[in-house]
Amino acid sequence: MSASNLVRHSREYCFRIAKRSGSSFVPCFRLLPREKREAMAVLYAFMRHTDDIGDSGAPAERKREELDAWEESLRSAMESPGGFRPSVDSPQLLLPAVGEVVHRFEIPPEALTAVLEGVRMDLQPREYRTFEELAEYCRKVASAVGIACIHIWGVRDPSGARPAADACGIAFQLTNILRDLREDAARGRVYLPTEDLAACGSSAERLQKGPSDPAFGAVIHLEVDRAKKLYAEGACLEDFLDRDGRRVFGMMTEVYYRLLLRIERNWRDLFSRRIRLGRACRTWIALRWLFFPPRHVHRN
Repeated sequence: MSASNLVRHSREYCFRIAKRSGSSFVPCFRLLPREKREAMAVLYAFMRHTDDIGDSGAPAERKREELDAWEESLRSAMESPGGFRPSVDSPQLLLPAVGEVVHRFEIPPEALTAVLEGVRMDLQPREYRTFEELAEYCRKVASAVGIACIHIWGVRDPSGARPAADACGIAFQLTNILRDLREDAARGRVYLPTEDLAACGSSAERLQKGPSDPAFGAVIHLEVDRAKKLYAEGACLEDFLDRDGRRVFGMMTEVYYRLLLRIERNWRDLFSRRIRLGRACRTWIALRWLFFPPRHVHRN
């Protein structure tokens, strides 16, 4: 198979992964022109498979070995997309397209390898003593993804945009952490900093029991307020983006910010049900950003 056919076949494989994922992220790609939309599907497929390795039921050591092999293959594909020959009928088939997207959009390779580092951090239960320790984890699993995305969307002055992209990534991941408290606790994972829990009169042990007491509410509101400030800090990212990028960034930010507000209102339900935006709300947001995009992303 020629290099061009291999990349095309790889791209189609990525599209299938993105289409069947059911992720709320994928519809956002429709705001982008075809070339960028396809590149986002490729990036998403890579992130999806990387997360699947970390979330599998295999022993931690086995998952670490898989991640190491996956990173080695990724580096080979990024160095020579057309020269990388994946194993037949394996997830490696998505890597030629990943390598091609990295080259075409000048995505820093370290943005993708950082995601693997973040997934490795989840292989063993761990605690984060301070918010800065948690933020470092968020930078690897979320901000690094944001850096890759803005290169696809079209970014002026990538180095200048980086602090805003960093803040957005942390805000998005902190929102995910609050939404997923129940699922993570069931896996023995508590991401909220022990320092914050103690300051509010709670602890990781109490949190894992699914409390709805005032101390638990205080922790949630502390982290919600922190996330709101990060969303505000990251809103200026739109100033660095092309028009296409501003729209998809605006849509993603509004979806996550509205989810954060719903968590703030319904914090007592975090351990009894999964808090989410309804389909009607998500459709309305998508149509608004598609046809009548606001002048600015949420800044307050």
